[in-house]
Amino acid sequence: MFVYGAICERKNLQVRHFQLPLPGWPSTRAGYRIALLADFHVQNLDTAELASQAIHLAIAEQPDMIVLAGDFVDDWFPSLPPLLGDVLAPLHQMKGRVVAIPGNHDYFSAPPDALATICDELGILLLRNSCEVLDGICWVGVDSYQARASKPDQAMKAAQALGPDLPKVVLWHEPDAVDFLPTGANLMLSGHSHGGQFVLPGGWAPKHSTMGRKYVRGFYPHAKTPIFVTSGVGTTFLPSRFNCPPEVAILTLNPA
Repeated sequence: MFVYGAICERKNLQVRHFQLPLPGWPSTRAGYRIALLADFHVQNLDTAELASQAIHLAIAEQPDMIVLAGDFVDDWFPSLPPLLGDVLAPLHQMKGRVVAIPGNHDYFSAPPDALATICDELGILLLRNSCEVLDGICWVGVDSYQARASKPDQAMKAAQALGPDLPKVVLWHEPDAVDFLPTGANLMLSGHSHGGQFVLPGGWAPKHSTMGRKYVRGFYPHAKTPIFVTSGVGTTFLPSRFNCPPEVAILTLNPA
């Protein structure tokens, strides 16, 4: 199973479509489409190629917004920023319709300063405990919980001040952190869990990510804030997937 997952399923990238009915979502934004990508874990040419494929598939779907939910890299080393820049370069054609947050791995070995520089050059809005209004939606980005960089209260207060009547979508890398999110958001988007990554028959995953055990994969409409967790693109710990292929998640948001 491990060998099959490493050779085949790890690269079996899929585009999956999801309908998300959300309480309080405005009818003026009915049918709003988000392409959600996370967990590239770029570290070499092989992982960079898979991340590039995911980005091209997301762009081809012509979404209203692309969300990059953290863990761009597996670890920082000197030759990595140029490689990551090449991977993300096609997103420049989205003309500012890309929002992103750092993940915990983006703090490994160094703070995500290189990531911030790349995003700035490509017109990607990197949110770190901050918010911005785009397309009539307040996008709230909370920095990584595991990196001890998150300030959800600060981010949500800023969002309420910026647009108290606007719909709010929160980006926070670690899904289990949704239980700590102040009320007021319509949706939270996360990665981090890899959907379990290696899932045995019956749905049991031998290993879960810290802060990715409760909300593992898919849509949880009855969480404190409705949350969608993508299975992500790359791998961590072991370079294999089983019964949990990498995905580009296309989310269509509608009023509940």
